[in-house]
Amino acid sequence: MTLSKTAAALFNPFEGGRLKLENRIVMAPMTRAFSPTGVPGPNVAGYYRRRAENGVGLIITEGTVINHPAAAADHGVPHFYGEKALEGWAAVVREVHKAGGKIAPQIWHTGTAREREKFPDSNVDPIGPSGLSLTGEPVSEPLTLEEIGSLVQAYAQAAADAKSIGFDAVEIHGAHGYLIDQFFWDVTNKRTDEYGGDLVGRTRFAVEVIEAVRAAVGPDFPIIFRFSQWKPVNYSAKLAANPEELERFLAPLSAAGVDVFHASTRRFWEPEFEGSDLNVAGWTRKLTGKSAITVGSVGLDSDFTSLFEEGKGGQTAGIDNLIERLERGEFDLVAVGRALLTDPAWAAKIRDDRTEELQPFTREALATLS
Repeated sequence: MTLSKTAAALFNPFEGGRLKLENRIVMAPMTRAFSPTGVPGPNVAGYYRRRAENGVGLIITEGTVINHPAAAADHGVPHFYGEKALEGWAAVVREVHKAGGKIAPQIWHTGTAREREKFPDSNVDPIGPSGLSLTGEPVSEPLTLEEIGSLVQAYAQAAADAKSIGFDAVEIHGAHGYLIDQFFWDVTNKRTDEYGGDLVGRTRFAVEVIEAVRAAVGPDFPIIFRFSQWKPVNYSAKLAANPEELERFLAPLSAAGVDVFHASTRRFWEPEFEGSDLNVAGWTRKLTGKSAITVGSVGLDSDFTSLFEEGKGGQTAGIDNLIERLERGEFDLVAVGRALLTDPAWAAKIRDDRTEELQPFTREALATLS
């Protein structure tokens, strides 16, 4: 079937920031929690392989936790440390590569998002820069400088392991109110030392993580960094209130070694600041000169919050506006989340103009690895 002009831009090759892909479609990281004891099995490998063999250019895995006792916030979330977990991930990589795809793990620490009641047999406290929850309530003691240093090295080790077992890139999770983002946000970071202060000062932990990851993987391995303005307790929150603040925030991260920024938002079509149609990925690309991934309800008519607020999924939606933005260079890559979760062949159907076959997202899709 002839590729429609509308969708063609999604299937142009991409090369930028040490990353080379056959097309512009990225599978967004989505927590699935199908890895008992933290070890991904053949079902996880098959889940990712199906997206690769249906034309996804880059798969970013669900969040995988670094080697720290308080890193995970839920059971079944895969580890990115330990012999068995890394063997499981090596099998995932092999399957994706056999299908002609590329894959990056998202490395993650949930910080104070870890809830004690979910781990009744553990005496490990959640951690954060100031020991505060996302609502600003004390839940533990502030991190010491020694603890911060060990966390930086845990991220670096995870990245080194990703490279050694064959991954094509690594994504550092710095979004959505988790540990790195807790350093960014003034609600959760009240530190008065070098890891606190103004917005630039609050980037120091992330900068050290990025620098350590770069040192661990060498100069040619792609590093993706995901960030968000919004927080799970405040969808209107903004780390940066205007483009000038966003530039100050991004500059140290870019200089530390990020190749590609993954700018998370709930709805890709929404402008980030008044006076411009650019979304947050567009501003990120403009301000840093680095490649940017957009994300947020691609291919669906409602954002993910409807799943929790109303119990709804999402009907399929057109992507003409997305393609227009891609064609004019607002961003470089497009991350697809729930549409790909429910429909492994989403990219192939878009490529082949089989849009009538696209499947809506439903809550039931979360129950299986289809």
